[in-house]
Amino acid sequence: MDVRFVNAFLEGTLNVLKTMAFIEPRPGKPYLKQDNIAVGDISGIIGMTGAARGSLALSFSGSCILRVVSNMLGEEITDLNADIQDAVGEITNMISGAARKNLEAKGFNITAAIPTVVFGSGHSIIHVMGGPSIIIPFETDYGPFVVDICISDAKA
Repeated sequence: MDVRFVNAFLEGTLNVLKTMAFIEPRPGKPYLKQDNIAVGDISGIIGMTGAARGSLALSFSGSCILRVVSNMLGEEITDLNADIQDAVGEITNMISGAARKNLEAKGFNITAAIPTVVFGSGHSIIHVMGGPSIIIPFETDYGPFVVDICISDAKA
């Protein structure tokens, strides 16, 4: 996978969570994910096509997403309800948009589908491209989340 794709999603994630949720995520060391089991309790998944094709998934621990959405909405949310599901889809869309804007400046015109949200312990994430994905783990003061990317240059 092209490092420009990984960096675009890393930067997009940091920017969106800092500006929208006032949270400073700390990225960990990326690693290759070989299975389809989600790392978190709730995930937003979005497909992409164009100059690059594949998908992005964001998987949040329950404690992390509750704080993110509470900060975004300015009110305390205490359970994984419909507001949380809607917010995960919107956060996925915002991070995808930030990354795609970054990549467009590098000559990659990429469009995205509408995000899907899946939740529950041990749910699966099956990427459009299949095969392994790159996980960028993040820590916050409220719990972990990951960016799960499976994307490649459409010419490859």
